[in-house]
Amino acid sequence: YKRHLSTTSNSQTPNSTMAKTKELSKDTRNKIVDLHQAGKTESAIEEDMENFEMAALPLETQRNIEADSFWCMSKLLDGIQDNYTFAQPGIQKKVKALEELISRIDENMHLHIQRCEVEYLQFAFRWMNNLLMRELPLRCTIRLWDTYQVFKAESEGFSHFHLYVCAAFLIKWRKEILSMLDFQGLLMLLQNLPTIHWGNEEVGLLLAEAYRLKYMFADAPRHYKR
Repeated sequence: YKRHLSTTSNSQTPNSTMAKTKELSKDTRNKIVDLHQAGKTESAIEEDMENFEMAALPLETQRNIEADSFWCMSKLLDGIQDNYTFAQPGIQKKVKALEELISRIDENMHLHIQRCEVEYLQFAFRWMNNLLMRELPLRCTIRLWDTYQVFKAESEGFSHFHLYVCAAFLIKWRKEILSMLDFQGLLMLLQNLPTIHWGNEEVGLLLAEAYRLKYMFADAPRHYKR
């Protein structure tokens, strides 16, 4: 799709392309026009996605986006339904798994968190419940969840990989965590991590680290086992 837009924009102007579409069928003409409009919309969204006015899009496009978004969100949540049932057992289990994983990956940081008397449930519950949506800017959430869709084909779904993303996310702030010496300071840091300026590069590095941790620990459960 992007290659098509790039090739079209480099070799032809929109006006020349529109002139040639007169020789094509109505359906084909509509598709070409849609591609040009989509290219303009994509460019506008990339400039400032969070402030983009959805009302500027045609009504039919808005309805298609709404339907596609609902389908993607439903598919994403299918594998974590136990996160949202009574007592939320899925989240409780995942937070406990995160605590155990961190104790294996970085015992010093894990012990520091314990010494400050901060419970993993006090900060990681939100990470599991909202899939890091409240910790990252919208542009980063979209990038992250787009990757999660890939894991739908796996038997464990994306929730297992999300555990390693959370572990990588926590370890990312190791220096800042170790600099906090009391309960209040550490908890405030963990609940308000400075990610406001994050973009695709930071999320890409986070995902790469999560892949590495998953390869080391999920596929070798006794590796660094305490």
